[in-house]
Amino acid sequence: MRDKKGDRVRKAKSAAWTRKEGKNPSGGLNAKGRASYNRSTGGNLKAPQPEGGSRKKSFCARMGGMKKKLTSKKTANDPNSRINKSLRKWKC
Repeated sequence: MRDKKGDRVRKAKSAAWTRKEGKNPSGGLNAKGRASYNRSTGGNLKAPQPEGGSRKKSFCARMGGMKKKLTSKKTANDPNSRINKSLRKWKC
């Protein structure tokens, strides 16, 4: 892309959490994706807590309910769906 003078202009990339490089192949966001999301939204995403604790209990209860109520039968049974990957990552 070039400006009016003919100089090259860099096109801004979208946030890393919206692209493949910010996503973890086994589900969720990787460290780069979480940092990008936190910068762009002012959020405070943390890494999964598979070893236990209150965050794990809360997440597993909430996502387990979403899987039952808000997904189709095809999505709920698909091992590669985002919700099933995240539940596996959190060891729910």
